[in-house]
Amino acid sequence: MPITDLLARNARDFGDETALVEINLDLQDEHHVIWSEYELIENNPAGEYRRVMTWRVFEEKANRFARLLMQRGVKRGDKVAILMMNCLEWLPVYFGILKTGALAVPLNYRYSADEIRYCLNLAEVSALIFGPEFIGRMESIVKDLTQVRLMFFAGENRPSFAESYDRLTANCCSNDPQVELSEDDDAVIYFSSGTTGFPKAILHKHRMLTEAAVTEQKHHQQSREDIFLCIPPLYHTGAKMHWFGSLLAGSKAILLRGIRPEWILRTISEEKITIAWLLVPWAQDILDALDNGELKLADYAVSQWRLMHIGAQPVPPSLVHRWQKYFPGQQYDTNYGLSESGGPGCVHLGMENIRKVGAIGVPGHGWETKIVNDKGETVAQCDIGELAVRGPGLMVCYFNNPNATQEVLKDGWLLTGDMARMDEEGFIYLVDRKKDVIITGGENLYPVEIEDFLRRHPAVRDVAVIGLRDERLGEVAAAVVSVKEGFTLQKEEIEEFAMGLPRYKRPRRYIWGDVPRNPTGKIEKPALRKKYGVEHLVGEQTEGVFCCSERPTHTF
Repeated sequence: MPITDLLARNARDFGDETALVEINLDLQDEHHVIWSEYELIENNPAGEYRRVMTWRVFEEKANRFARLLMQRGVKRGDKVAILMMNCLEWLPVYFGILKTGALAVPLNYRYSADEIRYCLNLAEVSALIFGPEFIGRMESIVKDLTQVRLMFFAGENRPSFAESYDRLTANCCSNDPQVELSEDDDAVIYFSSGTTGFPKAILHKHRMLTEAAVTEQKHHQQSREDIFLCIPPLYHTGAKMHWFGSLLAGSKAILLRGIRPEWILRTISEEKITIAWLLVPWAQDILDALDNGELKLADYAVSQWRLMHIGAQPVPPSLVHRWQKYFPGQQYDTNYGLSESGGPGCVHLGMENIRKVGAIGVPGHGWETKIVNDKGETVAQCDIGELAVRGPGLMVCYFNNPNATQEVLKDGWLLTGDMARMDEEGFIYLVDRKKDVIITGGENLYPVEIEDFLRRHPAVRDVAVIGLRDERLGEVAAAVVSVKEGFTLQKEEIEEFAMGLPRYKRPRRYIWGDVPRNPTGKIEKPALRKKYGVEHLVGEQTEGVFCCSERPTHTF
């Protein structure tokens, strides 16, 4: 069954019930013209807005956009890109594309103009819909996009090179276009996060979307009474596939535009949220705000909030333990997945396995896992190797990149690029990205292990460990440390704290600075390596880079 059938079912069975709510707590008066459908939240100060969409209107809007695309010649197999911030229009646009038999191609809203052009060309996109935030970027490249024959603009103050999505769809029929879809049809092209290089285009079939909905609902048991809070960007597989559990259950979801801790807790309280998917930085910000008294949990209604789950990057166990102190009765889950495996769910901890915090978990519903060496052989239990997964949400290929496809798809298994180990109970622990492993004096260092340890220091807000070149050892570990607001941290303090690590795992250099993360929470280590990847003499101190004089006593 294609995922579009679930939307049609919800419109039929729950048509007048709320499907989606968009909340923007930072909308200023001068932005009122962007959307015409905002309604003032009753009893709240002016400037705070809330928009609501029922399942019937959701289906009708998807049908109208599908009809518009088909009127303009979009057909099965064509590619239609979405370049929009999270908003109430995003998901109807996505489903409208799918209903035509065309492929939806979501784009990262952080992309530069050059990256947008690159991705549109790579995916062979022929139509694009974009929002007001991207006018400048589109203006700079529109003359180069000769293959994009249709451009639609969602919002007011339409640029001359695009047509109005709102005006045109208003005149289209709201009935289903009746295009027959199969789970074996190509459905979407997502782009890799680009943390290890330029994005690759990931092709998936309709089957992946349906299986993702089933997997999510199996893992988190969404019911019609649940209300899901969605904050991460909808262009990414993670946010959308977690929402698919709500789609399958026919339950309400809230799209919150903003990540301030007070906004998150306020929305959870006022909208009666029961399930929230957070990224590590947002959970950490909430905890920090509660710790320093900036926020008081007693000011919010959170007793109905039954589940908080985290994914997209390794989760420090210390964060989960801190979280449990504030939310002792709340369920927790860790989700592991890749865009190549249809987003989250190929591995998950499981709400019943809180005792195993630190592990990414066990194979998800319908998935298989194994840990292999460079020859593709399964390693011994507890040994470190590369995690491989196999299941119903596996990508078809990297679109237009057969060489990259062959590197990661082996006999139906996806090589994830993540180094991991499995314990005696079958729980998998993520060690690090294969490309992030630091080889120092012949010894493998896995940055995630070091990062998790250093984050336990009370003054450390975030940390990223990267390898820097060293003439003697090849590489040495350098820790980029972000200090919590209101705290100070001296080099001697962090060095003393790191004495709790085995000698060879202790960072040789410390850098006080920001830890950049992409919109899905992953540390942007290529950016850090580019910024700090200069050779410093041992014992030298330059611009916040502190180097330890201690040398390891062993080499290989």
